[in-house]
Amino acid sequence: MLYDDGNVACDDTSLIIRRYYAWGAAKRIPYPAIRSVAQRPLNGLTGKWRIWGSGDLVHWWNLDPGRPKKDVALEIAIGRRIIPMITPDDPVAVERVIAEHRTT
Repeated sequence: MLYDDGNVACDDTSLIIRRYYAWGAAKRIPYPAIRSVAQRPLNGLTGKWRIWGSGDLVHWWNLDPGRPKKDVALEIAIGRRIIPMITPDDPVAVERVIAEHRTT
């Protein structure tokens, strides 16, 4: 693993978002499928209190009980209607791994 905080992981081929689906399964996104990554500030209106699921039927948050203590989310654009949103413990490290592997 290149990055792993328990909720989000990056291996040599994919971004792995743990506890993404209702039954607890992970979502694996191959790096070439990621079109862009954008940092988004977290506050009461932008998902800070969203522990899991969606509030707008566009952005989907994996289960992360620690999200209220975090300040930054990453929006992962994959060219689909539903946009995965993650809150890794080290968003800069996740962005760096994705950037390094998207182009290889």
